[in-house]
Amino acid sequence: MIAPQETMPKSQTDPGQTESTRPRVVVTRRLPDQVEARMTELFDVVLRTDDAPMSHTDLKAAIADCDVFVPTVTDIIDADIIAAAPQRLRLIANFGAGTDHIDVAAAHARGMTVTNTPGVLTEDTADLAMGLILAVPRRLVEGDRRLRAGEFTGWSPTHMLGHRVRGKRLGILGMGRIGSAVARRAHAFGLSVHYHNRQRVPDTMERALDARWHDTLEDMLTDIDILSINAPLTPSTRHLIDGRTLALMKPDSYLVNTSRGEIVDEVALADALAHGRLAGAGLDVYENEPKPHSALLGLENVILAPHIGSATHESRREMGEKVLINIRAHMDNHACPDRVLPPGTRLSLAS
Repeated sequence: MIAPQETMPKSQTDPGQTESTRPRVVVTRRLPDQVEARMTELFDVVLRTDDAPMSHTDLKAAIADCDVFVPTVTDIIDADIIAAAPQRLRLIANFGAGTDHIDVAAAHARGMTVTNTPGVLTEDTADLAMGLILAVPRRLVEGDRRLRAGEFTGWSPTHMLGHRVRGKRLGILGMGRIGSAVARRAHAFGLSVHYHNRQRVPDTMERALDARWHDTLEDMLTDIDILSINAPLTPSTRHLIDGRTLALMKPDSYLVNTSRGEIVDEVALADALAHGRLAGAGLDVYENEPKPHSALLGLENVILAPHIGSATHESRREMGEKVLINIRAHMDNHACPDRVLPPGTRLSLAS
């Protein structure tokens, strides 16, 4: 159930704003306290009293009575849900950078603006990716499990051997904001940076990172020791990493995914890990969240993180601030700074 919060007294709202003119904003998940408090000051807001994902039916009911809808990455906002929105709804302000869970084309066709929260989660997600890049080859989490189980009997020259990271070749799939931030960290740790992207990054960045561009994914996969997946989920990237592409990687190489789970075929990945065709993996996202494929759960050579790439107090607070800025811009009839358009759509000067 969603429950409306008590509205603040008029003296605490913005000057000139009355209860009748405050936009009705519906939020689908619990947000940081500071963000919810600010929303309560500014809008006629409907907040969640629990933090469970809403069902398809609940989402349709929630979107049916609002001026602004604020979903998160766990909410599948398809054409059916968008069709349930009232004509007065003109903004879907997503709490998150990815918008693959929203039918942006359907929203655009209804005259709705879709926004996201890019940039503010870049560094934190890159930190987690780099953490997995370090932890997986050194078997850090496996070692923690063994020690807690009483299996550590003392130092040995051959105990828990992993692989050195310095000098290895890191392949980055998707050299956008997060991929570039991962590359900077990797370069500082002494890895050589390789990347595959739809377009080459500027020469100045390539020189600064000593990065090598591969025009095909296949060429890069055969040449690297660690793969970091930082590409967005699109029809062309869904299951881009499958049995065929995994077979191109070396048996002593590693895979890290902090982007979207659907980019990796988890059945093929588990099979490669179980049969020694891949040395290890670090995952923060999954095909069918919140559950990883069952075959991954029993493998020692995989770290399974619970989608915490942007899970810092700072990042989530700044994401909320982005949502607020987009809502205020929209209500003031200004261009939303983080507008997302359907693929291939050009924004006219009149928009």
